[in-house]
Amino acid sequence: MKKVAVKLTIYFEYPFWVGVFEKVEGNTLAICRVVFGSEPTNPEVYNFILKNYSKLEFTEKEEIEIKNKSINPKRMQREIGKQNKKKGIETKSQLLIQKQLKKNKLERKVTKKQKKILKEQRKFDIKQKKRKQKHKGR
Repeated sequence: MKKVAVKLTIYFEYPFWVGVFEKVEGNTLAICRVVFGSEPTNPEVYNFILKNYSKLEFTEKEEIEIKNKSINPKRMQREIGKQNKKKGIETKSQLLIQKQLKKNKLERKVTKKQKKILKEQRKFDIKQKKRKQKHKGR
């Protein structure tokens, strides 16, 4: 049976509040970054999760190693307290976000180049058509 865990971390990244969803399925990690704008309240976050979770675009799944070790309940409480005090997101999550941003940047670059080539081709075709129109009557 696969274990699935989803964690949402909300932090302030000037000038907006950002939420990072970390989804761990089995031994894979997928990340999604969401910009909230102004500081979201608990009900706003809850409604966002209910309405938009299925529409979120997670990064490609990355293999991670998971330790299956039973934890003492008191130690678990301490760990939860540390996580609540900690600001920001996990290092692996940051790396995945950077990887996704680079991928998106590359895709934009490719589409921009294709559009530029199409635009130049259209201009060239129009120029050729005008030249032929000028010499048509001779």
